[in-house]
Amino acid sequence: MNLPSLEDLLKQGVHFGHKTSKRYPKASTYIHTKRNGIHIIDLQKTVEALEKALPFVEKVTKAGGVILFIGSKKQAKQIVLDAANNCSMPYIIGRWLGGTFTNFENIVKLTRKLEKMEKDEEDGAWEIYNKKEQVTFKKEMAKLQETVGGIKKMKKLPQAVFVVDIKKERTAVNEARKMNIPVIAMTDTNVNPEMVDYPIPANDDAIKSISVITNLISEAIADARK
Repeated sequence: MNLPSLEDLLKQGVHFGHKTSKRYPKASTYIHTKRNGIHIIDLQKTVEALEKALPFVEKVTKAGGVILFIGSKKQAKQIVLDAANNCSMPYIIGRWLGGTFTNFENIVKLTRKLEKMEKDEEDGAWEIYNKKEQVTFKKEMAKLQETVGGIKKMKKLPQAVFVVDIKKERTAVNEARKMNIPVIAMTDTNVNPEMVDYPIPANDDAIKSISVITNLISEAIADARK
């Protein structure tokens, strides 16, 4: 697939890191310079990282593997949701449930419960209950939809995960590492890139930057399926 040019990445603000005071020491390898107290990411390193990450994404997809998209920060949620749906992959954009990977059997039970509740509501099975009980059911279903709705069709552990912000999603990253699930992730200047298998140096706060990187992952999956 065609990689974005350095100019394209520049326009999307992918190069803006965090304040110099927040630099993670091991992030220095992909910092180009600093400007007005902000570290500037070396976009050549970003392209080189994409040249490694995207073929891996394609390889996993062609082998029939599942790649889970994870991004619960406010500015990433809709982007991650759309990108995952566009390539028919599961996603988590709500609160990460501890044990999602390490105690996956319990998560599957929750997804089955959600599927049953959705079917019961659709079939009118709730009509035998009073309004108060129906409201309780709807609240419980909404809570399940937020936490496991994006993974209800994921009946086994994914073959890889894509993460927008590994600092915010550190529990997910730690569980993935524990279960030997490869992690592809955007890595800003305030995080340790060695925590993931395929770090992609990029601004993980700006909507445009999140969008360009996340959509590249989604497009790589869609292209691999063709």
